[in-house]
Amino acid sequence: QVQLVESGGGLVQAGGSLRLSCAASGSSLSVNRMEWYRQGPGKQQELVASIARDGRRNYSDAVKGRFTVSWNNAKNTVYLQMNSLKPEDTAVYSCWAQVVTDVYGSTWSGWGQGTQVTVSS
Repeated sequence: QVQLVESGGGLVQAGGSLRLSCAASGSSLSVNRMEWYRQGPGKQQELVASIARDGRRNYSDAVKGRFTVSWNNAKNTVYLQMNSLKPEDTAVYSCWAQVVTDVYGSTWSGWGQGTQVTVSS
């Protein structure tokens, strides 16, 4: 059984910073890939950042240059550092990950519970 546990959301003023964490626990040996999505009020869910095991990172145009995704392999945790936050970044942020669960390479994919980020103007 694998769980993705998110933390780090909250309320911040425009221009401020927050760091989100997504930790894989349970039967997780390593993380192959993790993606961060967000869904703002009245908007569709969008992919904002991703990181692969080989280190490749991708960002949406809306967050490029302001958000940075990284991970701590030892902790099976991925971080989303969000700087220069804008009111339009207000959303529920959710992580999705593909996790290796055993030495044979079996994988599990799923979602975290989501965390609210609110940026006030």
